[in-house]
Amino acid sequence: MRAMLLSIAAVFGALSNAQAAEMPVDVMVLGSYHFGNPGLDVNNVQAASVLTPARQAELDAVSRALLAFRPTHVMVEMQSDAPDFAAKDYPSFSPQTLQTEANEIVQIGFRTARMAGLPIVQAIDEQPKEGEPDYFPYDKLQETAAKFGQTGIIERANAPIVASNKEFEARQRTQTIAQLLAWFNSPNPVIPDMAFYYDVLPIGDANTQTGADLNAMWYLRNAKIFGKLVRVVKPGDRVLVIYGAGHNFWLRHFATHTPGFRNVDPVPYLKKAKVRR
Repeated sequence: MRAMLLSIAAVFGALSNAQAAEMPVDVMVLGSYHFGNPGLDVNNVQAASVLTPARQAELDAVSRALLAFRPTHVMVEMQSDAPDFAAKDYPSFSPQTLQTEANEIVQIGFRTARMAGLPIVQAIDEQPKEGEPDYFPYDKLQETAAKFGQTGIIERANAPIVASNKEFEARQRTQTIAQLLAWFNSPNPVIPDMAFYYDVLPIGDANTQTGADLNAMWYLRNAKIFGKLVRVVKPGDRVLVIYGAGHNFWLRHFATHTPGFRNVDPVPYLKKAKVRR
C-alpha cells in the first residue's frame, strides 16, 4: 500500500510539474515617454511636470489599474550588476520619493511594485561596457549619410517622429497620463513600428552598410534586455516591464515569439484607470 501511495504521489507530482511547465510567462510591456526630460533621444518630447497634485493622482490611477494584471515582477530601464538584477534604489523608495523624482521608473515602476508588495524591482537595461560597440550608432549613421549624399534619408525618417512629438505635447494639455500612455502603446498609423529603422536601412554602400549596422545593434540591445528577463522568471510569472516606448516593438516581439512567453496588451488596463481627486 505504501509503495502504491508513493507511486500515485509521484504521478501527481509529475503532472503538477508538467502543468507548471506549460504555464506561460505573461509579459506586459508598458512603453512610456520620459517623464523627466533627460533629452537622450534623437527626437525628444517635452514632458510636462508629473510632480503636481493632479498628475500624481493620475499616476496613482495608472498604478492601481496595472495592479489588476497581478504582476509578480516589475522590471525597469535601469542597469544592475546584481545576480537577480535587483534595482539598488528600490529599497530606499518611499512615498516622499514621488514628490521629487520625475522619472517613469520611480513614478510607475517603483510605485506599482510597492503597491503590489514586491520585495525587489529588477533593472534589466543593457548598455555597452568599455570596448563594446555602440547599440545605437547614430553618429556613424550621420557620417555615412553625409559621405554618400544620403542625409535626406535621415531627415525624411525623422520628420514623422518630430510631428508625432508635437502631437503628444498638444495632447498633454487635455489628456490624463493614462490616456497619454494608451496613445503611446497603441498602433500609430502615422509612424508604424520600426519605420525609422527600416527607412535608414539603405544608408551606406555595399561595403559600408551603416543603416543595417544600426538596425542590428538596436536588435542586439533589446535581445539582451529580454534575455535578462528570461533568466529570472519561472512559468506562471506575470512581468510588468516599464521602458521607453521606442523599445515596444522588439520587447513585444520577444514576448510574443519566445516559447513559454505571452505578450499582454497594457491598453485595456490603462483605459480602466480612474483618477481619485
